[in-house]
Amino acid sequence: MAAPVGLILAGGLSRRMGGGDKTLRLLGGQTILARVAERVRPQVDHLLLNANGPAERFGLDLPVVPDTLPDAPGPLAGILAGLDHIATHFPQAHYMLSVPADCPFLPVDLVARLLSALGTARAAYAQSGGRVHPVIGLWEVSLRDELRHLLVDEDIRRVDRWTTRSGAVAVEWSAEPYDPFFNVNTLSELDEAERILITQPEI
Repeated sequence: MAAPVGLILAGGLSRRMGGGDKTLRLLGGQTILARVAERVRPQVDHLLLNANGPAERFGLDLPVVPDTLPDAPGPLAGILAGLDHIATHFPQAHYMLSVPADCPFLPVDLVARLLSALGTARAAYAQSGGRVHPVIGLWEVSLRDELRHLLVDEDIRRVDRWTTRSGAVAVEWSAEPYDPFFNVNTLSELDEAERILITQPEI
């Protein structure tokens, strides 16, 4: 099976980090976003960035896919924009991997394990230590019309409603000695991420 197309979700407003692009904060000498791209790029055929506003500020050579729905309706809008973009520009692709732009320690076997867990399902998502991470998921591109109906016709924006509706299966990772899906939303979490880098040199 061909590798999926990857999509980094960077369309959030970073309110808990004081606004601006939290993904451009430095972690171990690299931006958080650069670390995410570095973890994901080897696992996918192509890598896209879902973001709104000028693309140049990110400093990465990635195609930028903006939201197509108004009023910043959350990560599902980014996932929909990515699925629509892939259907148009990569018609050979069957799956899209979505990851948030604030998870710098994503596992290197993310795609392999999500793909292997699919079975007859059309989507799979990550969880660790019993905690779900529904935007870190593998989605069949053909799900895009169902997602559009959920967002536009039903005005449902909760990601957990989408995982249920799509029949996505959960795939468990260990959260020890660190959570591979640790996300950086606050300055204190940025400090914790620095501590993880120091104590886990294999990352």
